[in-house]
Amino acid sequence: MKKIAYFLSMLMLLTAIAPVAIASDKPADKEPSPEEQARLEQLDERVKEIKAMDFKAMDKEERKEIRNELREINKEAKALGGGVYISAGALIVILILLIILT
Repeated sequence: MKKIAYFLSMLMLLTAIAPVAIASDKPADKEPSPEEQARLEQLDERVKEIKAMDFKAMDKEERKEIRNELREINKEAKALGGGVYISAGALIVILILLIILT
């Protein structure tokens, strides 16, 4: 029984810590600079323009170009935006601690 408890506790620990170790080196607390914020707004406007387009009137090649452009916009926005991510294991541990401590 002790082996199972030990195994499960290590599994929970690794599940909670692994995504943090894999995350990018960019600090999550960093706010985007005014230039980055302006670029994010430009990307957002372009996405809105693309969503307003009529795809049925386009041929296959044009739709493919738009799809590739959206993928590039998504990659660039993720690189500029950063963010904070919590793994499922960490979320479960936090909830259990909140339940136990209250």
